[in-house]
Amino acid sequence: MYIKNVLLVVLLASSVVEAREPRHYQSGKLMKMESVKCGMDEKNGKSIAGEMLGTDSAHMKTKELLCQQYTLESETLDYTIRPKDEKHPALLPVGEKAQFRLDNDKMKLRVEDMDDKEREYIVVSMVPRESGDTAANNSMVRKPVQ
Repeated sequence: MYIKNVLLVVLLASSVVEAREPRHYQSGKLMKMESVKCGMDEKNGKSIAGEMLGTDSAHMKTKELLCQQYTLESETLDYTIRPKDEKHPALLPVGEKAQFRLDNDKMKLRVEDMDDKEREYIVVSMVPRESGDTAANNSMVRKPVQ
């Protein structure tokens, strides 16, 4: 009797664990990659020996840092995203299709043709896409009748 109860509990627990929702990905296309300013790197000219002897100057070397920024076009929105891992960002293939999902405040993105690995990105901006009819109507120039 005890073994049957334990077995029943184990089966119920395993079915609950397996019952989580599957990950639903949206599809998009990587349109472009830009290098944008994302901060400054500062290094001072001081060393331990120079500090002790008093020969180091207080000169600061500053260098502007550039980050990769991608435009991802989905069916309804254009996303501007940056890699969360700034030290070792992966270079994504522009023009390729990508699958993504939004997870809290991050975007999880994977490119099938690359390595199918899911990477985290920060969403910088989201802009709604104009539909084809709206864009065509806005681009028409009306000439005044004479």
